[in-house]
Amino acid sequence: MKITKICCIGAGYVGGPTMAVIAQKCPHIQVTVVDLNEERIAAWNDENVDNIPIYEPGLSEVVAVARGRNLFFSTDVEKAIDEAQIIFISVNTPTKTYGKGKGMAADLKYIELCARQIARISKDNKIVVEKSTLPVRTAEAIKSILDNTGNGVQFQILSNPEFLAEGTAVQDLLNPDRILIGGDPSDDGQKAIQALVDVYSNWVAADKIVTTNVWSSELSKLTANAFLAQRISSINAMSELCEKTGADVNEVARAIGMDSRIGSKFLKASVGFGGSCFQKDILNLVYIAKSYGLNEVADYWEQVIILNDHQKRRFSNNIVQTLYNTVSDKKITFLGWAFKKDTNDTRESAAIYVADDLINENAKIAVYDPKVSRKKVLADLDYLDTRAASKNETSILSFESPYEACAGAHAIAILTEWNEFVQYDWQKIYDSMQKPAFVFDGRNILDGPTLEAIGFVYQSIGS
Repeated sequence: MKITKICCIGAGYVGGPTMAVIAQKCPHIQVTVVDLNEERIAAWNDENVDNIPIYEPGLSEVVAVARGRNLFFSTDVEKAIDEAQIIFISVNTPTKTYGKGKGMAADLKYIELCARQIARISKDNKIVVEKSTLPVRTAEAIKSILDNTGNGVQFQILSNPEFLAEGTAVQDLLNPDRILIGGDPSDDGQKAIQALVDVYSNWVAADKIVTTNVWSSELSKLTANAFLAQRISSINAMSELCEKTGADVNEVARAIGMDSRIGSKFLKASVGFGGSCFQKDILNLVYIAKSYGLNEVADYWEQVIILNDHQKRRFSNNIVQTLYNTVSDKKITFLGWAFKKDTNDTRESAAIYVADDLINENAKIAVYDPKVSRKKVLADLDYLDTRAASKNETSILSFESPYEACAGAHAIAILTEWNEFVQYDWQKIYDSMQKPAFVFDGRNILDGPTLEAIGFVYQSIGS
């Protein structure tokens, strides 16, 4: 099958960048990204390409090349589905907040809505691709919906999970470690797999495109994120031990990272991991294990989440204890709100939970992040639903300048590893703060001895 038209349902952090790169690399394929969120689609279509709703280094340049040529953003979902040969489903699959599996299982209501809409609209055979992170055997449910509620056309379901790291998503798409495609072993299933392989083959080497059955593909995504998150929680567990024993977690990480069997990636001690994938996927894995009665397996993976939550609480508790056991009415400056640098994504950011703890202690939180708005900061705190929105409104101070954010502060907490933080005039910041002036480096990015020479009381994770 020669693919000429692709549709992607969902214009978020996965769908938008993925389709932009496919469009750039496959100018012969029309790629349409659809979403019911009119504000988001309008932002993707903004004349100033720098105003697109997702910040990723290099993304605006990719969109500028393809948008209007063969890349389109639209709210006309039905038209895009009707015309496409391949339909990617890239909608949100949050952790359930209700019913069976609450707090662990993935909420698949948006996936089901997409499947029913595809079934209703489709008048010819389609390839439907799971791009969202999904529990094992979700493809089976999607196929059941499509086959039993459609117009008698044939559907092939493929699993094509993303392995993108926010902040490097464009490079991850242009030069992927691997492309994983899972499908049915039947002849029609293999033809569908090959059709998607042919799309990626426009820029990805054949030896980096891996094909499996659909169940292996779905589980591989969950497992990959679980393994990565496990490494972060492991080094963070060691960071607490380092602080008690006088060891330096950075030196420990460097020493063990030189072991080729371990490697150095994901051994950076910090205030904890965030983002849309790690916690959600591990909880999903825990739920799946429990549903099969594998309680020891579930407990093992759940401990990764428990340790991550502990690390965030430990960080906020340390701020309170160091500031003479009270932060009431004290100004604490947060440098960074996004869950990592080079993204405006704040989902599950450690900053949210540290701020929540400190607001409970009546602190005033001054926030500076180069890519995150005050509106988003307040929305993140309101979503926790731990207090009245009015309390969050009065407890959060937002600034466009890091120097203004730090002026008069009792302490600074580094919550995102933005490169620009290292380049600040820290003498100027020190002069503007309350004394003694504290810095709590939750990302281990600053030069401690230099800051201490200026006069700061400097603390970092794991040393």
